Amino acid sequence: MTSAKIRMKRVLVGIGSLILGAVIWLPCLHIFFTPSRAACFPEKGIPPEAEELVARAVHLWTDSDALKSETLRQRGSNAEWDFMARTFTVLSFLNVCAAEPSREAALLPLVDRIIEDTLEKEKSNSHYYFLMDYARDAPYIVQPMSSLFVDGEIALMLYARRLLKDDSTRWKTLSRNRVDFIVARLTDRPLPFAESYPDECWMFDHSLAMAALAISDHVDGTGYSELASSWLKTAKAKLVDNTTGLLVSEFTLDGEHLDGPEGSTVWVAASMLSLVDEDFALDQYRRAAKELGRSIMGFGYAREWPASWKGAEDIDSGAMIGSASPASSALRLIAARTFGDETAFRRTVASLHYAAYPRVEDGRRRYLASNQVGDAAVLYGWVTGPLWKKLEGKN
Repeated sequence: MTSAKIRMKRVLVGIGSLILGAVIWLPCLHIFFTPSRAACFPEKGIPPEAEELVARAVHLWTDSDALKSETLRQRGSNAEWDFMARTFTVLSFLNVCAAEPSREAALLPLVDRIIEDTLEKEKSNSHYYFLMDYARDAPYIVQPMSSLFVDGEIALMLYARRLLKDDSTRWKTLSRNRVDFIVARLTDRPLPFAESYPDECWMFDHSLAMAALAISDHVDGTGYSELASSWLKTAKAKLVDNTTGLLVSEFTLDGEHLDGPEGSTVWVAASMLSLVDEDFALDQYRRAAKELGRSIMGFGYAREWPASWKGAEDIDSGAMIGSASPASSALRLIAARTFGDETAFRRTVASLHYAAYPRVEDGRRRYLASNQVGDAAVLYGWVTGPLWKKLEGKN
């Protein structure tokens, strides 16, 4: 055998060995990144990984320089992210307090600080401060201008705070005024929809507003459950994609679909609507899991759009890798925990561990491939649940 043939044989053997190794080891790779069930779902308290994310969020809201730097970075891309990071952080801290009441002394003052700062910026700068620039491109149809994106999340923050501990007359007044305003907006037109942008309504924002109405019934006895049920009936009739049965993400005041079912909307919408109609919300989750949920070699991720819908990559979806959407994948954690899908949760966390470049410094976890709103959403996925149990009369 010539030396050239020997070299070729060695090359082929080497390539074959690499292929064999890949066949054997790649399906096992997820094992090194997948947390145990006990690490994800401890019997008491919150998961250890969530503690590291809490520590990071606490650091941001107690270190003005760190918060300023992170906020400027976010707002340079999307002002909405600054606002949503606040909402997810408030909900996360409240869930931690619900799971571990001894944490109230440390975390409730931060919750109040975030809400106060949000209200101050809204008062000083109007709703436009938390909206993308195109909000000014046309006048809002309903005047005076107001965005359900802002109203709904502020209402939810205020009522979630009161659900945990109703000890502030100021929060009581502000929450009731806000939810009454939302109700007025939803009932002053033929269809119970409200704008987030000019003649642009979002399912994400409506679902958070409906959750706020559900909590207001529990906390204040407002009697808005009838409106929430009426809204959901209308949504089922007018805002469901015929192919997938999923709620669409974007629509006009008259109910015209502007976009199809979107992963970065439907996961959160299903979770929030579980406070209004648990059966419908579970059905939405199962449909989303079928249409959007994916797994490859033990790593979980989510599509932004179902295969039947040709949606574009945008600021919400993030830079998609193939069909995988970073935003949809992260927000899937919220819905997976809400509906007890432990397999989807653990597989999606494995993908975070592998691809989001987690870094832990001084006990504080962040993801180098993410930002403040992404980390806050992941944290909420880790801890969501204990606070809503208070709506069931449980501790």
